[in-house]
Amino acid sequence: FDVFIPLLKYMFCVLLALGVQCFGVYMSMLKIFSGLNPIIFIKNFFPVMAFAFSTSTSNATIPMNIDTLAEKMGVSKKISSFTIPLGATINMDGTSIMQGVAVVFTAQAFGILSMMDYATVIGTATLASIGTAGVPSVGLITLTMVFNSVGLPVEGIALIMGIDRILDMTRTAVNITGDAV
Repeated sequence: FDVFIPLLKYMFCVLLALGVQCFGVYMSMLKIFSGLNPIIFIKNFFPVMAFAFSTSTSNATIPMNIDTLAEKMGVSKKISSFTIPLGATINMDGTSIMQGVAVVFTAQAFGILSMMDYATVIGTATLASIGTAGVPSVGLITLTMVFNSVGLPVEGIALIMGIDRILDMTRTAVNITGDAV
């Protein structure tokens, strides 16, 4: 139980941050820049989000994402055929969010991290998420680079590895939603 409560807090923080990113940031950007109603977008895009959630891979959703944008949202196939694969390669906001929260969680568990390290985490997590492949659980692999950048023991990843699958599913849905927006 000594580890279970902090893990629940970690999960809650990651899920909350992913929710804010997906339903706050992305939907605000959608409304401001396109004028599209976010509720209509979510209704039409939900099958793609559910597919991404179930597969945990951004790459597998590319064809479905492109077709949904073209058929249900009126986005040109030329545009979506360029932006969706590009986003699946470099737009991994969900992964970056998870990595930042994972570093803070692990640093608290080990009792190490200075204020300057937080700036390093922000930069490294952003760069690591850009280079992250769109395959299941690869965020844990790139997390080692973020841990090394601030001197955290890589063994700390074992603390979150057991619960990462559900978080991976959620952050994949957030990632592909960002690609579509």
